[in-house]
Amino acid sequence: MSLDKSLLEKVRNVAYKHALLNAYKHGGKADLKAVISKIIAEIPESRGLIKDLIGVAKNIVDEVNKMSFEEQYRVLAENYPEALEEKIVEQERKLQPLPNATRGKVVTRFAPNPDYTIHLGNARPALLSYWYAREYEGRFILRFEDTDPRTKSPYPEAYEMIKNDLKWLGIDWDEEYIQSMRLPIFYSIVKELIQRGGAYVDKCSDKEFKKYRLLGKGCPHRSRSVDDNLEEFDKVISGYYSEGEVVIRIKTDMAHPDPSVRDWVGMRIIDTSKNPHPVVGSKYILWPTYNLACGIDDHLMGVTHVLRAREHLSNTVKQKYLYDHMGWKYPETIHFGRLSLEGVILSKSKMRDMVLKQGLKPYDDPRFGTLSGLRRRGVVRETIWEIVRQVGIKHIDARISFVNLASINRVRIDPISKRYMAVEEPLKIRFKLDNDVEAHVIRHPSTNEKFTYRFKAGEIELYVSSRDYDTIVKTGYFRLYGFANLKIIGETHHGLSKTLVCEVTGFSHEEAVFKKLPIIQWVKPDEAVEVELFTPKETKLVVSRLLGERALLERRVNDIVQLIRIGFARIDDVCGDSVKMIYAHD
Repeated sequence: MSLDKSLLEKVRNVAYKHALLNAYKHGGKADLKAVISKIIAEIPESRGLIKDLIGVAKNIVDEVNKMSFEEQYRVLAENYPEALEEKIVEQERKLQPLPNATRGKVVTRFAPNPDYTIHLGNARPALLSYWYAREYEGRFILRFEDTDPRTKSPYPEAYEMIKNDLKWLGIDWDEEYIQSMRLPIFYSIVKELIQRGGAYVDKCSDKEFKKYRLLGKGCPHRSRSVDDNLEEFDKVISGYYSEGEVVIRIKTDMAHPDPSVRDWVGMRIIDTSKNPHPVVGSKYILWPTYNLACGIDDHLMGVTHVLRAREHLSNTVKQKYLYDHMGWKYPETIHFGRLSLEGVILSKSKMRDMVLKQGLKPYDDPRFGTLSGLRRRGVVRETIWEIVRQVGIKHIDARISFVNLASINRVRIDPISKRYMAVEEPLKIRFKLDNDVEAHVIRHPSTNEKFTYRFKAGEIELYVSSRDYDTIVKTGYFRLYGFANLKIIGETHHGLSKTLVCEVTGFSHEEAVFKKLPIIQWVKPDEAVEVELFTPKETKLVVSRLLGERALLERRVNDIVQLIRIGFARIDDVCGDSVKMIYAHD
């Protein structure tokens, strides 16, 4: 006994759907056993014909696995959109326990430098520190580390931009500090540090000190008395010395195997008349380095657990000397690997250079890997959450491809993105209707929302994409999405433009699926609107000009839509009869 014709077609259709869906879920490769089990579950009567069933399923799985991932998704979305509407189940990844943590007493912090806004890599310590603080019912601190007005000059607007990005991530904080407004506190601590014999005023030039450091010997100023150092420190604060003449060094081990640890610089003079600070102007000239300001504030603010990148390992070593001098207990410190994203620009210097040379918006250009840039590109915060949950506090570096990010983002935006048609390089088609006909374009398969186009009997002209020309001419047949099945019967030319002359063969979607007809999008010439689609490609922003459905004008800025057979895009601007969109991904 073998599969009869009607059952065979039913099995093929179900196998095709589940092979596509299985491939979509597993990186482009469908599993034969999984597909067979789905067929049997959906068509119980096929169980007794397992040999024939395996043969049919294997052929279809092989066919699907030869497709690219993008083609698999496109065919699945066009023919079986309901299969993509599975409910998203958030798999909350449990945070690893913090070492030596007491519920109600954990204090974490996120301490960005406002010399630019934050990117995906910064989102990791921000989210992890916030999640741990809430998990342990503790406190979470936001601290702006802005004590280098010369080489890492803060952007005045970056303070608010960072706060907006954190709010978008779903982060709220219990306390907020700006280090540039705390300089008198740092002066007081350094004075005490000198009194304890843990710091000194060094008048050696950089070149001179490097010689001593490489030899593992202290410079002549290291052994000066506490009183002499206190007197010199007061002179520094009063403005007696100029930039480059003196620094305040923290005493460490001059024989330490890492030369950078040996008597590191804790404070230095910065001429703020030439490099005014955006918050405090030129009020101060003596500024703490990162390690001094960070180390002091972590103690004064009661931080119990520090979560930061592995590149800070040497800073942890340096700061522990400060804590030993002051008799403080150093926080528990967790160092994790770098988190980077391929396919976007993450370098602050490169972003700044592009902003200056190309006149770009400084923070949210969709080519940038900043959170605001990703958001403008249609990436939702739940995607960032999932990526950070996946990498957690692992010590190794994590490099995320944009394809992986898109895969995570697609699952989250697909259920909320309405479908619209748009065509690139419009190609005119002409056919005749014998009767009045309605075309139903599904806006979203989960809600069954539709938009209805009504056509009167007679000659019809529509636009399709020129990129579909080769495919539909090769097959000779195609289906207009939500409308009619057509056969090409001729072609006319007017100068450089051409028109495909067609005839209607039917209106059944099932027939088109059965015959595996190409299903293409279209627009009505009298109801089309101009669409500018901006696609980020590394350092370039490629602009495509399309014609889209007029209903796109009803969308609001920041809405994410799916352009059928093109991909997901975020509405960037709606003006008059035109729409600007940023391409997200397929």
